[in-house]
Amino acid sequence: MKADPAVQRRLLDLAQVDAELARVTHRRRTLPEIAEIAEAEQQVRAKQDALVAIETTLGDLDRDVKRQETEIDQVRAREERDRKLMQSGSVGAKQLTDLEHELATLQRRQGVLEDDLLELMERREAVEADVSFARVELDKSRETHEDATRRRDAALADLEATETRRTADRSTMAKGFPDDLLKAYDRQREQRGIGAALIQSRRCGACRIELDRSAVSKLKEAAADEVVRCEECGAILVRTSESGL
Repeated sequence: MKADPAVQRRLLDLAQVDAELARVTHRRRTLPEIAEIAEAEQQVRAKQDALVAIETTLGDLDRDVKRQETEIDQVRAREERDRKLMQSGSVGAKQLTDLEHELATLQRRQGVLEDDLLELMERREAVEADVSFARVELDKSRETHEDATRRRDAALADLEATETRRTADRSTMAKGFPDDLLKAYDRQREQRGIGAALIQSRRCGACRIELDRSAVSKLKEAAADEVVRCEECGAILVRTSESGL
């Protein structure tokens, strides 16, 4: 295959554009924000689960407090009923003695229930503080996730703009190459990642391998318009005054 040396040199410009497009593709897949978002999502789920667990505990305590208060109200109502009955003067001596005994029992029972209620209220206060803390932690995790998402979206927008611009540049540049040369270049690029490279100081710019004497001899003998390739990686070698041939 033959191509004007000036046209071959323009392959380096095309390769530079393709390298930038490849970097855009790679960066899109490897943005650090992607890992940050994944980590933040895990944190949000963990904080949500923690909050649900604590809120469940708080709900259980609320029910326990309500039951305790109901039982205390029942004891107080029974005590009030017995006192009114004693004060009515309509009960005999034996029943009066029984009522006095029951009142003493009710007072002890009320004291126990009120102590238990106080303990429940103290536990509830502590759990309520835990709920408030868990909500703050969840909000922080969500903010971290939102921040990483914003930064990822901004980075993706920049990459999209670069890709659009450089794709348009490539389309314009590609029109300046013969079909056979462009096809050979694109095929090599698809297979090995780099379609063409400068040979500099007898070293291939694609695979970075220094050419042996035999390869250098062949390059020296090749006509200036001959399209030559690296024997190691297959990239089209562009020869300039820097090639050391």
